[in-house]
Amino acid sequence: MRITCQATSIPADRVPDMGKRQLMNLLLLGAISLPSGFMLVPYAAFFVPSGGRGTGGGTVAKDAIGNDVIAEEWLKTHGPGDRTLTQGLKGDPTYLVVEKDRTLATYGINAVCTHLGCVVPWNQAENKFICPCHGSQYNDQGRVVRGPAPLR
Repeated sequence: MRITCQATSIPADRVPDMGKRQLMNLLLLGAISLPSGFMLVPYAAFFVPSGGRGTGGGTVAKDAIGNDVIAEEWLKTHGPGDRTLTQGLKGDPTYLVVEKDRTLATYGINAVCTHLGCVVPWNQAENKFICPCHGSQYNDQGRVVRGPAPLR
């Protein structure tokens, strides 16, 4: 009786055997690659952006009521040059700035005065922030233009 390999019709006596060394090499390769692959999954998840949420990532700001600010909806109701008080990353009052090209600025302006810690309102008429506690003035970028606020 003649035994043949059914996959390729090669006689069984001509099929090369896997040696002990080849088997050990394959087991070693599997023992190294499987844990390595599992360890790389979190890194791959970090570098590949998630497309399921639709928010596009970024940092989260909250409006006056505490709702998350979504850029597309925010820009529908706020025009260029608008500075609106929101809740920033650490819960501190922060102004979101709308640029001339109707996009949100890549920065927020912290609304806390550097002198006494008062919340500084935006004065649209004078195009600057004026502190109600002691009169310090800040330009549209949040830089001190008139004291007594300490210059940072």
